[in-house]
Formats: sequence, C-alpha cells, structure tokens
Amino acid sequence: MTLQHIRNFSIVAHIDHGKSTLADRLIQESGLAGDRNFQDQILDSMDLERERGITIKSSAVTLEWKSGDSEWRLNLIDTPGHVDFSYEVSRALAACEGVLLLVDAAQGVEAQTLANLYAAMEHDLVIIPVVNKIDLPSADIEGAREQITRDLGLDGDSAVLASAKRGEGIGDVFRSVVERIPPPAGSPDGPLTALIFDAFYDPFRGAVAAVRVFEGRVAPGDQILMMARGTEYRVEEVGLFRLGREETEELSAGMVGYVIAGIKDVSGVAIGDTVTRARDRAPAPLPGFKTVKPVVFSSIYPVDTADYESLADALEKYRLNDAALSCQKDSSLALGLGFRCGFLGLLHLEIVQERLEREFNQSIIMTSPSVRYMFRLKDGTELTIDNPQEYPDPNNIEAALEPYIRASILAPERYIGAIMKLALDRRGTSTNLSYPSEGRAELVFEIPLAEIVYDFYDRLKTITQGYGSFDYEILDFRPGRLARLDFLLNGERLDALSVIVHKDRARTRAVSVCDRLKDELPRQLFKIAIQGAIGGEIIARSTLSAFRKDVTAKCYGGDISRKRKLLEKQKKGKKRMKMVGQIEVPQSAFIAVLKTDDD
Repeated sequence: MTLQHIRNFSIVAHIDHGKSTLADRLIQESGLAGDRNFQDQILDSMDLERERGITIKSSAVTLEWKSGDSEWRLNLIDTPGHVDFSYEVSRALAACEGVLLLVDAAQGVEAQTLANLYAAMEHDLVIIPVVNKIDLPSADIEGAREQITRDLGLDGDSAVLASAKRGEGIGDVFRSVVERIPPPAGSPDGPLTALIFDAFYDPFRGAVAAVRVFEGRVAPGDQILMMARGTEYRVEEVGLFRLGREETEELSAGMVGYVIAGIKDVSGVAIGDTVTRARDRAPAPLPGFKTVKPVVFSSIYPVDTADYESLADALEKYRLNDAALSCQKDSSLALGLGFRCGFLGLLHLEIVQERLEREFNQSIIMTSPSVRYMFRLKDGTELTIDNPQEYPDPNNIEAALEPYIRASILAPERYIGAIMKLALDRRGTSTNLSYPSEGRAELVFEIPLAEIVYDFYDRLKTITQGYGSFDYEILDFRPGRLARLDFLLNGERLDALSVIVHKDRARTRAVSVCDRLKDELPRQLFKIAIQGAIGGEIIARSTLSAFRKDVTAKCYGGDISRKRKLLEKQKKGKKRMKMVGQIEVPQSAFIAVLKTDDD
C-alpha cells in the first residue's frame, strides 16, 4: 500500500465526550470487529478501564476503509481524557499527522478540550473538530459550533456532526480523515528511523515496542539499534495492531505497528527512543517526549518484607508501560524497604496501585500522598523535598514554600456557590469568573497543590452532581506556614505516618489520625499514648486503654487494704511492662490510617 493511502490520526477530547465510543463505531464500520466478537470500549483492554468507564492507556489499531475503488489504511490511536494521563496523549500525538477533536454537543468546549488542542498545535497536526452526541435531547449543535469558532479558533462550520452511540455520521468522519489529514511523509528506502511511542511486557516474548516508522523499513532478521540506550537486538517479529497482534512481513515508512526483538530485560526499551539499523544508522534521533515532572509523591512498600524483590521486578515491568511513573529506593523503620514514587496526580496514583495489585499480584502499602516543597535555609541554600523524612531542622528554615496551581473549573452556574465554598475552604483565591456559554460558568482559582491531592476532585464531582470538570496547571512556589506532623506511640515516632501540613490544618489532621489509630491498634496489657506532635509540641492525643484483669475477683470480704495491695501490685507490674514492652503496629493499622485522609 502506498503512502498516499495511509493516514495516522488520534482522537482527543475532554473526559466523557465519547472518544472510546467513536473508536468502537469506527472499528465496526471498517469491518474489523463483527457483531459476534464486538463489545463496548473494545480498545480498553484493562478490567480497570471497563469498571471505571475511562481510558487509561493509549491504544493503537489499524483499520481498512474502502471508498469507491480506493482502499485506505487508517492507523487510529485512542487516548485518555483525564488530566492525569495527558502524558499518554502527548505520546500518541507524536505518532500522528492529524487529530479528531471531539466536542460534546450538550457540554460544549471544556477544560481538557483546550489543553488537547494546544498539545495538537505543538505537534503541528491537522485538527478536525467533531461535534459528538448530536442525538441527545439537550444537544445544542449551533452553540457547540459557535464555541469551536470562538474558544478554539477553528472553523466551527466545517465541524463533522456525529453520534458515536447511534452510529450517525461515521462515514463523514472517515471521509474527513482521508480528505483533510495529509498522508505521512518519508521514504521506505531511507535509513530506518522509528519512534517508540509505547511498550508493554509479554511474559513469553519479552518487551513489545509500539513504533511509528518515519523513514525506511524494518523486517524480521534485521539488526536494530536503540539510539538512546546504545543496545542492539535482532528483530524476531513485526506486525500491525488489529484487535490483537497481526504479524506482517515488514513495517515501512508511514506505518504504525509493533516490533518484537527478544528484549528480555525491560530496561532495554525506553519510550521516546529512536529505533534504527545497527549498520545503516539514521543521521540523528527523533525528538523524544518532554520529560514529565511528577507532582504527587508516595512511598510503596510490600506488605510482607520478603516480597521486596518481587515488587522491584513488578515496578520495572510496569514502568515499561507507564513512562510517567518515577521510582527510587526508599526505606522505613516501620515498613522496611520500598520505593519512593512520583505520580502525575491522584488518579494516576490510584491506577498504579490497582494495576500493581491486579496485574502483578502485589500486596502493597502506600504512604500518604505528598507534594514537592521548597525550603530556603538561613545559610542561603535552597532545599526541595517530597518526603517528610527529609524535612529540615525548623531552626534552620528561613522560608517555607509550597507549590500553587491555577485550577479551572467548568460547571453549570447553579453550582457556583458550592464550588466557591469548596475552593475557599482549601485556601484557594478566586482570580476569574466567566460565562463561556449560557447556563455554564468557568471559575479560576489559585490553590495550593497540597489541598487538592486528597479528595478535591471527588468532592467537586459530588457537589456538582457529576457536571463539574476540573483542569489545572502548575504555577509556582509561594510562602506557606508549613510544619512536619509526626505521630508517636508511647513516645516513639512512626516515620511512615509523618506528613508535611499547613499549620492551620495540623490539629484537625492529627486528631483524625490519632482517633483512627486508637480504633485500629490492638489493646495491650498497659495503656498506649497515641500522640500527634509538631516538633516537641503535642497537639493531639488519644489513649488506648489497657486490658484489665480483675485481680480482686477471689478476694472475698476482709479488710479493704487487702484489695488495695493487690491493685497496687498490678499497677507496678503494668508500669514495668510499659517500660520494656514493644508495641507492634499491624499492617492493617497503617492501611486504615493511610486510606482515610480527611474523611
């Protein structure tokens, strides 16, 4: 098939605007999936994606479409819509020449729609606006077209109208892809230049690299070189992504497919790396992806310390498929050896936790999420930390700074009051309020990132009955009254529970965790003092009372001093036991405390 009959495109949109449903209809229309083996969200292969109804991983699929006497090969990459997975979108766009930008006919242009538009413009892609969900009773097609023109700067009149749910306008979508997106450039006879835009691990075949070939061709038997790593491999198999992997004789310029080269060590594949031939090399590597900076940090520990090696292996394989996750070794007195990991947001953290437990059978504990703070010390140095264990001596701190974000919230205007209250309760300041369309309001706040990493998005969805959408960008570091909150059991610090908090929130947090520990810790034969402290100042306390054996049960009658003597003896024994007794904190107590943040 010639380059003129190949198109590489992606579908981008705000969350819940119908990307996966449109991909389903395109697959059905092309005849790739018959009625017998079709299912909704067909490209979302993870159970987690189906349960949550969201796309987590970009998925590639090659479609064949006929129009008259011409046949076209269309390489489609479906992308996530949630802000936490924007890195997946940027990787997909690097392999395309054009995008379908979906806009919900009822919801209109939303926060992530704009973010995806800018990402597509950065890659110089052709952007085709598609107004989806035109079958809804609340659909405002003309209003959506007007927003596309006014807010996105695109031609709203040229937008394709479609209903992915009912299959209306799917032929128009195919025609617009073929007519408006240019064919890929490049020559099959040039030196091999291919970009690895995704990868995953097959336990039988090793690492499988998803590639977009820009120049040259690759076939089984070729000796290839990973330009960033400098490692060489012999190609075993190449092929296309259908609903499974379909082996082909070769991949040539303009094509999207997979390469299996017996890469048993997952460190041999780096997403964003350039694949070329070992002998006839490309003159320069392709521009990779910008390195993403994690914004939320948490430590991961195995429940059983003997599973540390297994967890290390699982994380290495996981990172092959999720390049946005960063890890480094960590240790804790209470929980043993583990890893300090960086995430792009709270949803990203949750997905990593669930995928490690489901796909890699890991039993893990995750510490409280924290963000990256900056401290200016009195000796003039600046210190950036994300782990409470590295908190500097308060006497040496001249200024403490915390990261701020600009949060953009789109919701029906009837929820403005509730949103304002939520944002102000989280130390946010309102900077803008506008009405992009009738009945819809956009509120812009500047909020400390630490205030949104727990449950801000969940609370927003609750108070707006699911209609609120949320997008944010990191701004800068600003001064804040910060302190490290420690938790003590009979005077001994539990390092795994330490957190950096704003002083105004410290007591509320301390009381909550102390009460939770009191409910979860097993009772001993002596009292246990559970305390929350900032430095040497105790700001919260709960006391877990002791088991009490009735030592006077067999003391019938007689002088009261006999009973007092037995009780005093018991009291001395408990005091001695408290001095030498070690309190074992069960893993269940850690899990219970860490799962409840501001409940």
